[in-house]
Amino acid sequence: MLSVGSVVLGVSDVPRAASFWRQALGYVPREEWEDDWVVLMPAQGAGVRLSLGLSGTPPQEFPRTHLDLYAGDAADQAAEVERLVSLGAQRVDWTYPDDADFVVLADTEGNRFCVINTGHQ
Repeated sequence: MLSVGSVVLGVSDVPRAASFWRQALGYVPREEWEDDWVVLMPAQGAGVRLSLGLSGTPPQEFPRTHLDLYAGDAADQAAEVERLVSLGAQRVDWTYPDDADFVVLADTEGNRFCVINTGHQ
């Protein structure tokens, strides 16, 4: 049976992206990274890995695939959004539905991701 081992993001600056995602997720490099590739993994070893590969393709404004990062409740979500912004993420101008449980951000490379309030009913 298959399982998801790694999510791969294209980036224009691997060291910059690796620094952001290491701080954002508390991940560590699986091995020493190259200028064009790195695999980050949970410090505890178990879990989905995040691979960052050098890409000349610009990020999509409305990507078909993105990461959802889970926060426990509205306060946790707000604190995490602020923490991620302080690490270099940017808020994305987005049309939110009424009573949205997510906030859209972009990483240092422009890749979109969401911070989800999992306590939202």
